[in-house]
Amino acid sequence: MDRKRDVGRVREPVQVYLAPSERRRLERLRDTLDTTKSDVLRKGLEALESQLLDPDLHPALSIVGLFHGTPPREGEPSLDVARAHDEVLADAEIDSWSSDRSGESGGRSK
Repeated sequence: MDRKRDVGRVREPVQVYLAPSERRRLERLRDTLDTTKSDVLRKGLEALESQLLDPDLHPALSIVGLFHGTPPREGEPSLDVARAHDEVLADAEIDSWSSDRSGESGGRSK
């Protein structure tokens, strides 16, 4: 490997014990991606980190902005979603039940 490209990258060996099925999975990914087992593990770490730390993928944060600009229901005062988020989410869930029933054979219509 070119030492100039590798400057600043410290490599440390890590020993991992895998079950036979995990080893087969690793080898299958290595073959599919046409790379090394080490690279598959590195990419897996990156993907897991992204999945866990990316705010766009965080389930709790996915509700941010969900009701932005939603007009109040007819005859009801405007709701401060920040203060009444439980009520707003409960109402949205209840509304989804009635729209589900209007779909085909009990399945979700969305």
